[in-house]
Amino acid sequence: MHRRLSLIVLALACAAPAAALDLPARKPGLWEIKIAMEGRKIQMPASQHCIDAETDKMMNSIGGNMQKEACSKQDVQKVGSTIVVDSVCKIGQATSTSHGVVTGDFNSAYTIKVTSTREGGPAVPGMPADGSSSMTIDGKWLGPCAADQKPGDMIIAGRKMNIRDLQNLTGMPGGAKK
Repeated sequence: MHRRLSLIVLALACAAPAAALDLPARKPGLWEIKIAMEGRKIQMPASQHCIDAETDKMMNSIGGNMQKEACSKQDVQKVGSTIVVDSVCKIGQATSTSHGVVTGDFNSAYTIKVTSTREGGPAVPGMPADGSSSMTIDGKWLGPCAADQKPGDMIIAGRKMNIRDLQNLTGMPGGAKK
């Protein structure tokens, strides 16, 4: 279970250059997030995020510092009702070139489609040998958070954690560095 959770976090970190954007705020409440990764041998479980305005901003900032330091290109354009992102980022010894398209209203549902090509560095478990990948993130508003949830709670693979706790462990924006 811990290995699977680590792979999920790794997958999200790899998607961060194209997915961690200055997106519109999501409606407060409980969101179901489904991630489909084409061409990978990793089955991604659905997750639930209980958010308010503050914790939504925290979740959206994951990977933000990495982008500033590691990305030589980060073009974000609004095209009609979509947001299009093209980025080139250095992650360790590898260079990732990503294209993302964001659609939806962020009140009831949204979709982020990311295609990436990775060059250099060691092989990544579960990824195709040619370094190409496609990922779709679908978010759907389910309603108010459950009575036992507080803003920032994420339920991933049956484990509940809070974005504030992750910030404190990892030194993400807004968290204490350890």
